Amino acid sequence: MKKLNIKRIRIAILVLVLLFGMTTVTTWAKPSFKVAWSIYAGWMPWDYAGHSGILEKWATAYGIDIELVRMDYIPSVEAYVTQKVDACVMTNMECLDMPAASGIDSTALIMGDYSNGNDAILVRDGLKIKDLKGKSISLVELSVSHYLLARCLEMNGMKEEEVKLINTSDSDIGPIFLSNKSQKVVITWNPIVMEIEQSPGVSKIFTSADIPGEILDLMIVNTKVLEKNPALGKALVGAWYEIMGIMCKKGPRTLPALTVMAKAAGCSLTEYKNQLRTTALYCSPQDAVAFTESDEIKKKMDFVRQFCFKHGLLGENAKSVDVVGIKYPDGTIQGDAGSITFRFDTTYMKMAAEGKLK
Repeated sequence: MKKLNIKRIRIAILVLVLLFGMTTVTTWAKPSFKVAWSIYAGWMPWDYAGHSGILEKWATAYGIDIELVRMDYIPSVEAYVTQKVDACVMTNMECLDMPAASGIDSTALIMGDYSNGNDAILVRDGLKIKDLKGKSISLVELSVSHYLLARCLEMNGMKEEEVKLINTSDSDIGPIFLSNKSQKVVITWNPIVMEIEQSPGVSKIFTSADIPGEILDLMIVNTKVLEKNPALGKALVGAWYEIMGIMCKKGPRTLPALTVMAKAAGCSLTEYKNQLRTTALYCSPQDAVAFTESDEIKKKMDFVRQFCFKHGLLGENAKSVDVVGIKYPDGTIQGDAGSITFRFDTTYMKMAAEGKLK
């Protein structure tokens, strides 16, 4: 009987130890999140956020872990759609026609910048916009390049049906155009634009600077994840604006930071600075909030959603442009109020503007 009691005591102690260990792990394990990013002038600060320790500092302050995952652009958005990552940098157009159109409720957490010349229509032989009629045009179909063309034609009284599109991958578009002098028109983005325009006889006739605020670069977060874990939003926004302070307010840390970003982008410091000149960064949270809460953004987004619907990007069964609901900070809704899957939210950027983040 005595031996049996000792055995029972030992088993009881072991059970208690195991339970305590499990409780400790459960209690102390930090919530962990994955954030995808890809190479683009306005998104290189995220690489610096990782290498500098700034993101880790902000994540630690809010008791979470954030893993940055570098990916090619479209695969990164696809990873977000399949919920393999919790947040991802993308344009407003891709957010609308991929996650939002797929029913993934998404929040634009950070209004990072808008393309202010990074996307361009380039031509040979001095062609003008009016000369595009009847021409073959190389581009990545259904991308922001396609959107840029549609807006150019619309603003100049022409239609897409009046030109011939040649769908070309982004990896091939530059080399093919440069090697084939018979190609007269190409549409692409930086750094490919800068490479092409160095070729003799090539000029730009229309860029994203002609449609400011329409091609937006955002940090998108899964709305359900954000609502459950506001610490993620605070850490990402806090880290972002710390880096904006380093980049935009010239100081001893500015040049080293830009050098790191240029290296990660695979270009020289001079080339990266040139790319930033055609990237309209919202350096301060105040400016980002002002644009996100303006009526202007609603007009810009209407152009984008009309393009997406016309080209079947809102789903095969989409019967109208209103199939996806877009909600703005003032409560205004474009589209179906019963199916809101794209939200512009200034909550966290306002916290940064008011100095309420750690």
